[in-house]
Amino acid sequence: MTKLRNSVGERIRTIRKAKGLTQQQLAELSELDDAYIGSVERGERNFSIDTLEKVLTALNVSISELMFSKEHMTKDETIRQEAVDEFVALTSRLNEGQIGILRRVNKEVSRAFE
Repeated sequence: MTKLRNSVGERIRTIRKAKGLTQQQLAELSELDDAYIGSVERGERNFSIDTLEKVLTALNVSISELMFSKEHMTKDETIRQEAVDEFVALTSRLNEGQIGILRRVNKEVSRAFE
């Protein structure tokens, strides 16, 4: 069970950092203690579903975004997923029109690499 707890904690840390949040900020957003957040990220806490829900709500991510594992990923896939996490974090503050512009820019950049 510790392996899953460690994986979830690492994933929470990755998402938190991608969103540019400190442990203190995540603690405030989730109404938890910052030391508690640290212990969750290190896999030291056997936390409840209610606590997980608070953290996911504070990070504004779904359970499916949390539950992927780097364990079976290549280095390139891991780097790609980290870029996706950062992209999702950046777009979470944008409105529909801004996201449309960003998608068009992304397509143009992709074409440049073809």
